[in-house]
Amino acid sequence: AAAGSRAAAGGRAGPAALPRSCVENSVLSCNASFSLLFAEAGVQTNRNKRKKQILKIGHGGTLDSAATGVLVVGIGKGTKMLRAILAGSKKYTAIGRLGKATDTLDATGKVTEEKPYDKITKGDLENVLQKFTGDIMQVPPLYSALKKDGQRLSSLIKRGEAVEAKPARPVRVYSLSLQRFQPPLFTLDVECGGGFYVRSLVSDIGKELSTCASVQELTRTKQGPFTLEEHALYEDKWTIDEIARSLERCTSLLPGEPSHKKFKTEDSGETAVSCEDKR
Repeated sequence: AAAGSRAAAGGRAGPAALPRSCVENSVLSCNASFSLLFAEAGVQTNRNKRKKQILKIGHGGTLDSAATGVLVVGIGKGTKMLRAILAGSKKYTAIGRLGKATDTLDATGKVTEEKPYDKITKGDLENVLQKFTGDIMQVPPLYSALKKDGQRLSSLIKRGEAVEAKPARPVRVYSLSLQRFQPPLFTLDVECGGGFYVRSLVSDIGKELSTCASVQELTRTKQGPFTLEEHALYEDKWTIDEIARSLERCTSLLPGEPSHKKFKTEDSGETAVSCEDKR
């Protein structure tokens, strides 16, 4: 597990490199630039050359570009296990802002609307949350990783192309609670299933309250069995040795014996190891 703005993974032996048996078939979570740790582990940073190497890395689900929190990454055959390992729910902590809407539904976008919110009470907000718990229909944001003709909607919009909103789709909210109300800000804890957008939730809450709202901050605190508090490896510890220890520490969450060298799942029979990160 890791948290911060740089990422980690290794392969070839070196003074401080992870053993290949530990790295090649694993699951952990990391963030943006892999180059420093690739170099430390003796892994090619050139994309074309790296294609010829055995090491393969894939993530278990995107995070919003402005969000932080858990991002689980599979290594080697661990990439094939991600769907089974992460089949459970996700948890988020979101800070919403009443009275202001943006085109991205979060603080990174352009303001598109402003409305008064001074008459909204804590009780009003708590009552509205009940309407967004359970199995509901939700329209995904235009700025999202959803694709049209193989390209992300967010990329098409940034190029100036016209994009239509995707139709509402069924999503599940296991729990939704108000943690703090200090207008215009409010803090929510959300546990949901796959395909759910917290940005859409906050926007819809604003509309239900006859105002508008957008996400100010968003943190994913849980993805599958991995939690930010228990498994996160923070950026100042993103070294090959620390990642190796983190991999070993997280093995209790995976099927099989508690060894970071071999793990098997009932579904695939693939070997793997795991941890998580802050993106």
